Amino acid sequence: MKTYLLTALSFLSFASIASELDIPHLLDVGNSKAGADLVATCSACHGGKGQSVNSDWPNLAGQNQRYIAEQLKYFQQGDRENALMLAVVPYLKSLSDLQLLDIAAFYSAQVPAVGQAQDDAELLALGKSLYMAGDLSRGIPACTACHSMNGAGNDQAGFPRIAGQQKSYLTSTLKAYRSLERNAGDYSLVMQSASQNLKDKDIEALVNYMHGLYQK
Repeated sequence: MKTYLLTALSFLSFASIASELDIPHLLDVGNSKAGADLVATCSACHGGKGQSVNSDWPNLAGQNQRYIAEQLKYFQQGDRENALMLAVVPYLKSLSDLQLLDIAAFYSAQVPAVGQAQDDAELLALGKSLYMAGDLSRGIPACTACHSMNGAGNDQAGFPRIAGQQKSYLTSTLKAYRSLERNAGDYSLVMQSASQNLKDKDIEALVNYMHGLYQK
């Protein structure tokens, strides 16, 4: 009984945090053409069209504008830190909020990457189960609640697209949320709660499954 009570409370906590996020009725949108002139510094890692050249670096192509703009702002203000982004922070500090949104618009307009999941039946089954339904007994919510069935995310809420995302980046991100290392913005509270009870094998399975998601 205690196990299910604690589990229920953890899900209520997750739902409460998610419900308190600021979701605007109208999204601010940038100018993708203007953004194209601002991404030369970014392309070294994230590729000319937002598809990164290293699994440690995230694909930005097709990512929603709100998420990208918010993360750039966190880096600019020092709320989010990452060793791979340190060299870019001075450049970000030179940009206005509108220019950050223009960069976000540029990447959002690009064709998303398509990944290929590892063909491992057991790993795929675990990843699909956790992604689609979570695990009530361990207090793990379904990923679909925020990231959608096909991993496209939620543009309005700023929940990121994770379909086709780089495996190493997904792995490090989930572990950073689990350890509470990544804590910038309201969205981090949702992810910290969602990832607390994930084991390394769960993360491996989820990452493999998410990497292979795509929209027909």
